Amino acid sequence: MSCVFIKLAIPEVILIKPKLYKDDRGYFAETYKASEFKMHAVDVDFVQDNHSFSKAGVIRGLHFQRDPNPQGKLVRIIQGKVLDVAVDIRHGSPTYGKWVSAILSDENHEMLWIPQGFAHGVCALEDTHLLYKISGAEYSPKDDRSILWNDPEININWPIQHPDLSEKDRMAKPLNAIDNNFIYEKQETAVF
Repeated sequence: MSCVFIKLAIPEVILIKPKLYKDDRGYFAETYKASEFKMHAVDVDFVQDNHSFSKAGVIRGLHFQRDPNPQGKLVRIIQGKVLDVAVDIRHGSPTYGKWVSAILSDENHEMLWIPQGFAHGVCALEDTHLLYKISGAEYSPKDDRSILWNDPEININWPIQHPDLSEKDRMAKPLNAIDNNFIYEKQETAVF
């Protein structure tokens, strides 16, 4: 097994720890293996790869793409450190409006799987290069949405109070005012 898969408090969001093969030259790790991910409920076809650079103090998010062009994201850090956040936005879900997070860094090599039906945000704790694989649909500007990063109903415990934000994120709406069309469908989850 090249990775360990850990369900978070919202079990559809999965923390993935790749096994590092180290020697005096450095290390090697398998960061994605379709057969192994499929065994752990991440059975997707990736359609796009993105690379983002954020300076320390930047928050990006909370972003999602609405149906009919939803996206799942497999996030990892190449350099730096972030607080990575996933918010359940599926109407009818027992965890609707709740969030989970993980610290991802170039030191811990951990990845986060954020499935469709979740909004995603990151807070750069250091200057950070972030890579993420996209499943579902390619970028669709007409379906791209932002939820207010500090929505009091969601109440994310961000590590900074005055982040550097894009205009899009400054103008975002709270979850209860966003045109979100995700509906919760109970599914069988993989046994880990």
